[in-house]
Amino acid sequence: MARKSLIARERKRERMVAKYAERRAALKAAGDWEALDALPRNSNPIRLHNRCGLTGRPKGYMRKFGLCRVKFREMALDGKIPGVRKASW
Repeated sequence: MARKSLIARERKRERMVAKYAERRAALKAAGDWEALDALPRNSNPIRLHNRCGLTGRPKGYMRKFGLCRVKFREMALDGKIPGVRKASW
């Protein structure tokens, strides 16, 4: 499990990106680079990092499910993810 502070920091970045998205798009379209530089760094969507919804693990993230590979495997084997089952041939 990731540290709570890292999970909280990522959520704070998500809120900031949403808050400044419209202003950032308008400044970018106008080509006002000085005003764009004045915005907070964490308002840039490139600084977001995908994390597991359950554990906050940053690596091995599966976009389709919003989970890391470890939790995905556990939940899939327990039958908690509909439509997913272990392959066998």
